[in-house]
Amino acid sequence: MLPTGCAGCGEQVPGIRRGVCPDCVTELESLRPRPARPTPAPPGLPPCTALGPYAGALRATLLAYKEQGRHGLARPLGGLLAEVVAAAVDGSRPVLLVPVPDTAAAARARYGDHLAGLARHAADRLAVAGWRVRVERPLRALPRPDSVTLDSAGRAEAAAAAFRPRPSRRWWPIPAARGDGAVEPVVVLLDDILTTGATLAAASTVLRATGRSPAVAAVLAATVKRHHS
Repeated sequence: MLPTGCAGCGEQVPGIRRGVCPDCVTELESLRPRPARPTPAPPGLPPCTALGPYAGALRATLLAYKEQGRHGLARPLGGLLAEVVAAAVDGSRPVLLVPVPDTAAAARARYGDHLAGLARHAADRLAVAGWRVRVERPLRALPRPDSVTLDSAGRAEAAAAAFRPRPSRRWWPIPAARGDGAVEPVVVLLDDILTTGATLAAASTVLRATGRSPAVAAVLAATVKRHHS
């Protein structure tokens, strides 16, 4: 068998487990979730927590998963996203994970909605740890231009009209505990990368209109604005 390239550094290392070499695993495991917020932040953006900056092994692994068909990375990346959720909310109440949806075109190109896959693995990891958690997908994404080609104003304009609630979508509470009835869950919006915050703000606005306001957004990576002298 040919050696598999590490998703984080590209090195051809035989026997890589889950697509990442030991050095990149160490780099990823050293990251600690912390609050992140773009400047300026768009109106309606909830508090955000990110695993780390969009750089190094985290950036490369995300790109390998999203753009290079490395679907086996969904499980380890979903586990990392679970760590972000656990840092963002305390777990005393049930949690609804709401991934920002891909457009139909993006999902076709990637052979599936990439964030939905991460959300499922994140929920599995949290459930194993004893959390009361479920993935909900109340949003659908409308066609929009590739954000890579847009500046900040263009991203905001495209994001504002990017989402709609799914027709006749009903939210169901999660049982608090066996025999205890139900309590209102905490809604956590999920995305992979926080850039200008326009996408998360727009998704949050639509969610609020359905009656469920996100308490926080959990993301894997946050871009860092570079200031040029």
